[in-house]
Amino acid sequence: MEAAMDLMRRISPKESETALSALMSLIPHHSADLLSQVDLPLQVCMDNVLMKEFILCEYNRDADSYRSPWSNVYFPPLEDGTLPSNQLRKLEIEANEVFTVYCEQYYEGGVSSVYIWDDDSQGFVACFLIKKDGSRTADGKRGYLQEGSWDAIHVIEVGLEEEGRAHYCLTSTVMLSLTTENKSSGTFNLSGSIRRQMTLDLPIAEGHLCNMGKMIEEMEGKLRNSLDQVYFGKTREMVCTLRPPPEGVQLRLP
Repeated sequence: MEAAMDLMRRISPKESETALSALMSLIPHHSADLLSQVDLPLQVCMDNVLMKEFILCEYNRDADSYRSPWSNVYFPPLEDGTLPSNQLRKLEIEANEVFTVYCEQYYEGGVSSVYIWDDDSQGFVACFLIKKDGSRTADGKRGYLQEGSWDAIHVIEVGLEEEGRAHYCLTSTVMLSLTTENKSSGTFNLSGSIRRQMTLDLPIAEGHLCNMGKMIEEMEGKLRNSLDQVYFGKTREMVCTLRPPPEGVQLRLP
C-alpha cells in the first residue's frame, strides 16, 4: 500500500485515473484506502435546475449521482441521496456565494463548489473546490496555454466548539498541468501535484466561514510559492544547465 501511494505521488495528474484503476485491480483489498487517499483531477457538470456548473468529487457523490451545491439536487436524479442538515445547508449556501467571489478575484474565472456535511465526531467537514481551465479554448481569462488546468481541493475538519474556540484541520491538494506548443520552444509539458496540511485553534467570534476562508487563502499562497520554487524553479535550472543561453541574453520563461 505504501509503495502504491508513493507511486501515485509521482504520476502526472492526467494519468492518475488510469493508474488508480490499475492499482485497484492489483490490490483490490485496499480499494477503499486508495479511493480515500488519492485525489483525481476534478470534473465539471451542469446543474440543469439553476443552469450553473458545479464540480464533481467523492465528497458530493452518492452511488453514481452527484449533488449540486446550488440546487441541492442530485444529477442524475437520486431519491434517497444524502443531504446536509438545515443548519449546515445554510452555511453551505453562504460559503458557495463567498467562494465564487474568491475564485473570480484570485483566478479571474473558473468553477468553484463548496460541500459541507456532518462528521461523526459531532463537528462538521467542509470541502472547497476550484477548477481553473487555462487553455486557449477555455471561456476564462488569460488562456495562453495549449492545455492547462489548476485543480485545488481544500478539506477542512471542524471540531466541537469549546470556550468560544474551535479546532480546524485543513488538508489542501493542488494539481497543476500545463502544455505549451510554439515554434521557438516546441512542445513543453509540466504537471504534478502537491499536498500540505495545517491545524489551528481559532476563536469563532467572526464565524466558521471567516476562519476557513483565511486558512484557505494562507494555504493557497504557500502552495503557489512551493509550486513556483519546486516545479518552475527546478525546470528553469535544468533548462539553463542543459541549454545555457548565450552571454548577455536573459532567459525569460512565460
